[in-house]
Amino acid sequence: MVPNEAHQYTGIVELLLHFGWTWVGLLAVDNDSGERFIETLKPLLSQKGICLAFSKKTPKITYLAEYYDLQSYSIQIYQAMMESKAKVVVFYGETISMTDLKEMVTLGELENVTKTSVGKVWILTAQVDFTALTYQMNWDMQVFHGSLSFAVHSNMVQGFKAFLEVQNPFEANGNGFVKQFWEQAFLCLFPNSNTEEQASGTCTGEEKLEDLPSSGFEMSITGHSYSVSNAVYATAHALHAMFLSRTKYRAAVERRMQELQKFQPWQFPPLSVCNPNCPPGTSKKKKEGEPFCCYDCAPCPQGKISSQKDMDDCVACPEDHYPHRDQSQCIPKTISFLSFKEPLGMSLALIALSLSLLTLVVLAIFIKHQDTPIVRANNRDLTYTLLTFLLLCFLCPLIFLSPPERVSCLLRQMAFGLVFTVTVSCVLAKTITVVLAFVATKPGSRMRKWVGKRLASSIVISCSLIQVGICTVWLGTSPPFPDSDMQSVMREIILGCNEGSVALFYCVLGYMGFLAILSFVVAFFARKLPDSFNEAKFITFSMLLFCSVWISFVPVYLSTKGKYMVAVEIFSILASSAGLLGSIFSPKCYIIVLRPDLNSREQLIKRK
Repeated sequence: MVPNEAHQYTGIVELLLHFGWTWVGLLAVDNDSGERFIETLKPLLSQKGICLAFSKKTPKITYLAEYYDLQSYSIQIYQAMMESKAKVVVFYGETISMTDLKEMVTLGELENVTKTSVGKVWILTAQVDFTALTYQMNWDMQVFHGSLSFAVHSNMVQGFKAFLEVQNPFEANGNGFVKQFWEQAFLCLFPNSNTEEQASGTCTGEEKLEDLPSSGFEMSITGHSYSVSNAVYATAHALHAMFLSRTKYRAAVERRMQELQKFQPWQFPPLSVCNPNCPPGTSKKKKEGEPFCCYDCAPCPQGKISSQKDMDDCVACPEDHYPHRDQSQCIPKTISFLSFKEPLGMSLALIALSLSLLTLVVLAIFIKHQDTPIVRANNRDLTYTLLTFLLLCFLCPLIFLSPPERVSCLLRQMAFGLVFTVTVSCVLAKTITVVLAFVATKPGSRMRKWVGKRLASSIVISCSLIQVGICTVWLGTSPPFPDSDMQSVMREIILGCNEGSVALFYCVLGYMGFLAILSFVVAFFARKLPDSFNEAKFITFSMLLFCSVWISFVPVYLSTKGKYMVAVEIFSILASSAGLLGSIFSPKCYIIVLRPDLNSREQLIKRK
């Protein structure tokens, strides 16, 4: 008897959702009310994502029915319930239905079914009242240990407790139920009793109900009794006739059954699901032919994660994060760029500084011996200009090793393009000067007026201005800018400089290559000039080395990613600059420092 069963349906659904029980079984008494309960609850469970593992009706075992006729059916229900993965069973029935349920469980256990009902969580509806039965005193109630039972709202009825405190079985005239209850509760017998059960003594009537353990008898009114009391009072007020306080008495559980069980604290509520939850790092995959509560757990694909249990789909990490190895969370990527702090950057910086120092030493040697024939014979001012810009070439990589910012991105490519152009222009001017100087020595040559510092300066300035024009167009249309590469390396964000216009970047390289090839061609044809002008041989070798480095640079640069592209460009700058320094100036330094006897006018005017 429940005032409004709609509230009970809602309570059952909310209870299952609270504990996350999505795979449950239903047992109901085999009558109209049980049928209505199942048909009403099924759609409510489905709407909330709760699946039914089974739905059964308990066999009706009446006192007139043949016990063995229903034994087989009871065992089938019990076995299906025990073999199910559902750990939670919702039972609907009246108080008397508990007898049917207990008989069904007993039959199943007697048939040696391997699994027992221990471990199942019973959810009992408010219609069930254990203590309302007087003949279940000898039951083993362990099977229902840990059950959750809904209860009807109750309130203390005035005078009810006092009524219980003064009860005396000898004064209960005409109420044989009181004596029967008294014998069961206090394990005693009245004189001339027809009860065949064993007793520990004779009932005196001095026993007190409040002395009974609360597990066997409660002094407070139950919800069902409270509803009865309200009905009685309503009837009494309606008829304006009676003021009676009547309730049903609660039967006590036999003391012999009150054995203390081993205390096992549960830290977590039991699970009642079709299959275990999918852990983080996996997603749910529907099983074919199974309810939606049954699914497999599929690992997330590479690059995706699931951070919670039972996620329907895995999600991709943001670009600046990467998945943890168990794919349960996204981890921020570390920022990386070629800098002085890492071994590769430190090595390149040390090489650049060492070559810069070596260039300064060569420049100091030439300045110290500026009046010697070998220095004066090769256009002293052009030599100083070439050494100065070679020094700047060696210092350019230091800009590449700074953090990629707007200013540094603009400077690194512009400085590299212009400094190298001036350097190669100086080499070209030297080569042309060598050729013109040889031609001008012939009698009657008109080339004498072209030989001099003005020609060399004009070549350097004009060639450099063309590169300035290309760089200006580059800056005005699509200049380099800071960029981040989040795809090349899974765990890193590589900071670098985007060239802006790739076409203009290769125009800068192409123009430098054109000047280098032109210098190589001119020097190659001038390599067999007399010894006094044999600088063309060294220029030929230096330009060959220069072109080889930058021709190799293009495919290597295109095949690398991230900070290694910067390292390749720095290496090319250092290698080509070192080639120019070593090829052109090492022979002269050898003569100036180690063979000063060859640094004389007489040696310079000798011919082969």
